[in-house]
Amino acid sequence: MIHVVGITVGQWGLRVPAREGEPTRRALIDEGALDLSLKVRRDGDWLFLPLLDWREGAEQCQFEQNPQRVVLARHELVGGIAIIQERDVAGAHKILAFRPSLHTIVYAKGEVSGEYRTRDFEVLAGAPTTRTEVIEYGQRFHVDLAAAYFSARLSSERQRILHQTGRNEAVFDMFAGVGPFAITLAARAAIVVACDLNPQAVELMLKNIAQNRILNVLPVLADARRLIGIFPWQFDRIVMNLPLSGTEFLPEAFRLCKSGGMIHFYSLVSEEGEHLSCIQGLGGEVIAERMVRSYSPGQWHAVYDVRVNEAKLP
Repeated sequence: MIHVVGITVGQWGLRVPAREGEPTRRALIDEGALDLSLKVRRDGDWLFLPLLDWREGAEQCQFEQNPQRVVLARHELVGGIAIIQERDVAGAHKILAFRPSLHTIVYAKGEVSGEYRTRDFEVLAGAPTTRTEVIEYGQRFHVDLAAAYFSARLSSERQRILHQTGRNEAVFDMFAGVGPFAITLAARAAIVVACDLNPQAVELMLKNIAQNRILNVLPVLADARRLIGIFPWQFDRIVMNLPLSGTEFLPEAFRLCKSGGMIHFYSLVSEEGEHLSCIQGLGGEVIAERMVRSYSPGQWHAVYDVRVNEAKLP
């Protein structure tokens, strides 16, 4: 018998132990990150899962094409909504037909912009809505893509920071959106202050706090720059997920953070160490700089884990 080897293509792959393959595969599918047009590859006790895009830990691999899979337009899943980057009406209807868990396919007409961090969408197929519910590690979040920023791709980041958070910590989420970081970290922190300038984001956050029965998140509708002097304490940990303009708020974050505390600063960068001198000038020590995901050619979404030193801004 002649064994015909399928056509192989080079693609980003995530290597995981075979025993963890199925739960990881399901999580990647839920996130819309698994390339279903390619076959999972096994190498001894390891599985290589094909990805649609780069993420931390990914490596270049060769995968066989999967002829049994329908090739769908590239898309990102957020709950029951798929976001596609091209205005492909036929492709949108195809996604909806082959993904019964989805209710809406939208086209992202632009990037996140404005002080409320919103984005314009056009519904191409399915229910005429940008509202959905996202389930993430057992928690449920009401999301409205057109009203408030939300990224399902940061789910692993939220878990990473959760595992670093101490039981008695006071945490400040400077740009909380609908509350995914704040509600996640509330499982370990003593208190989380969750701030956002967008009234619709805070309204959704309140629903999410109630739905997940969280008692230690304090939602605040405010400009994060106005909070110095309002709270009678400094924070052990601060999350700054404002990648387009977070550098403007770094001085305020240092003033709000205790000496020895941690700041998780997210930013779009074009080169490694892009914000290193700025952070050091404010009195911070970069413990780690990591790429979270690719954003565009030559630009990526990075996170700086920063320890605040004694000689910080007064």
